[in-house]
Amino acid sequence: MVPAPPARDPGETGVLTLSPTGRRTRLAACAVVLAVLLGGNLWGTDADFPFGPFRMYSTRADPDRPVVSTRVVGLTAAGEEIRLSGGEVGLRRAEFEGQLSRLAEQPDLLSLLAESYADHHPDAEPLVEVRVVLRRYALEDGRRTGEVTDDVVVAHDLEATP
Repeated sequence: MVPAPPARDPGETGVLTLSPTGRRTRLAACAVVLAVLLGGNLWGTDADFPFGPFRMYSTRADPDRPVVSTRVVGLTAAGEEIRLSGGEVGLRRAEFEGQLSRLAEQPDLLSLLAESYADHHPDAEPLVEVRVVLRRYALEDGRRTGEVTDDVVVAHDLEATP
């Protein structure tokens, strides 16, 4: 047999009310959070997220500015380009982009990518150079014009590596 629920007082509404101090505390906490969010949106940077704007989603790119794509390629002795970004060596493009300044200071780190490529593709022709290339796609009114330019920002000659 299930016991009956306790009888309710007919004057009880079941709603708990906050004390005036509790209401003031909650209002003050809300005001502080809103002030921090407003200040972050006005003066913050991406590093302040979530209290600052995440500019990737809060701004619009100029439809006439080129789109830049980072590529990492290896060159064979025959001059063939082998794509190393996109997971071919265990790293994605965003991971390369995050390391660009480090790679510019220490281009010999690119030899590690060539080693990883050789480990994953033992039958492939060996690489003689690894390059980080910024490919720019020209836009006009937000549409590709067909003009593409490549700028090599870091290169490492693997044959010169001891």
